[in-house]
Order: sequence, then C-alpha cells, then structure tokens
Amino acid sequence: MSAWLKDTTTLQAGAAVAHHGVDIFALLRDQSGSQAAQVTAAGAAWLAGATPYPRSTLAQWEERPTAPGVLPCGSAFDVVNVPALFGRRMLERLWAEGPGSGPVATHRGRMLLFAAPGTAQRLPSLLAWEEWGTGGSEESGGSGDARGPVPPLLCHGTGDAVTVPPLTCASSDGGPRWVVAPDTRSPWLPGPDVLLWACVRVSRSAASRASSHSIFPRPDQDANVYDVSRRR
Repeated sequence: MSAWLKDTTTLQAGAAVAHHGVDIFALLRDQSGSQAAQVTAAGAAWLAGATPYPRSTLAQWEERPTAPGVLPCGSAFDVVNVPALFGRRMLERLWAEGPGSGPVATHRGRMLLFAAPGTAQRLPSLLAWEEWGTGGSEESGGSGDARGPVPPLLCHGTGDAVTVPPLTCASSDGGPRWVVAPDTRSPWLPGPDVLLWACVRVSRSAASRASSHSIFPRPDQDANVYDVSRRR
C-alpha cells in the first residue's frame, strides 16, 4: 500500500499539525461544517477500494490529488443521483430527523448520495410500489395523504460508474465537490429504505408548502452543518 496511506491527516494544506499528535478524526467532527467536506486518507482508501486495482488508483490520486476521478458502482457502494435542490432537502431531512447520510457529492447540478450496494436496484422498485410517481396530491385519491412530485432518480449500481470530486478541495469553479466527504475505511451507507423515507418526507413537505395560503414562498435555508459523528 502506498506510504501516503500511513498519514491519517486530511489531504489539505495545513494538515501538518496532525504530525504533532492531533487526532484528525476528532478534529474533523469538532470543527465547523466545512471540515465535513475534507477527504481523509482513510476515506480515500475506501474510495480506492471500489476499484479492481486500489493501489494503482491511490498512486494516481497521490500524483494528481486535485483531479476528479471515475469509480465503479455496485461493490463498495451504489449512488443515487438526484437534482440538487431535491437532494439538499433530502439531506436536511436525513440529518434533522433521520440517521444522517453517507458520503455526498455534487456534480453538474446534481447531488450524488452514496448508498449501500443494492440500493440502485431496490429503490426504484420501492418508489413504484409506493406509487410515488411524478404527480401531486391528486394521486392520493383524496385520502388526505398529500404528496408532491418526486423527480426522476438516477440510480447507479453494478455496471455503472460515477465521477467523484478531487481528494483535495478545489476552488468553487462549478466542478464536482464533496458535501459530506468519506472519512473512514468503513463509512455508514444508507439503504433503500432510508432513502425512500427521505424522498417521502421531502415530497410531503413540498405538497404542504404548495397548499400554504402565504403569497410569499418560504425561502430555502442555507446548507446545514452535518454532524458526521451521528451516523457512527
């Protein structure tokens, strides 16, 4: 394994303080929300483990830590790809009312939620079984179970690949970036049931806002600070 993996610091400028005995994982959890977007060496090892040749992948990242990568899905993780606004609202629900999330990234106006293997196959089936289509509350047949639309979800599993952000934070140039970066060799990953719950909660919340009598829409809040220690 690459010698770079022996360093458990974050892959960012200023990480040299970890060589003086600072617990970088505790630092990651205790610092501000921006720290959650920093990949650690252990997180990079987990990402590389999704490839057939993790050592070669790590060697490439060591040479080009600011370049995005492409990783296969289906073994270490699946990815649920949703529109950015809907995905942000899912994250707010997951962290405010649920178990939290796994790693999350943004790319080209979409949000990539890393999920447990098998989620890509099961989540669309669960949504279909729940009859959660693109319609609104009229689909509930007047039962009072108001629901808003769930946008089409792109589920990436076995045979698919996704672009992941660089290991180090790049400038905000519109490229891929981490919202919740991997920070351990065994990150917790939500399954299809957890993501279905988040979709349902966001859908019902959207329907509730649409039925409000206020003439001014409720402004979207800024991104929450995600306490990654909660999902341990």
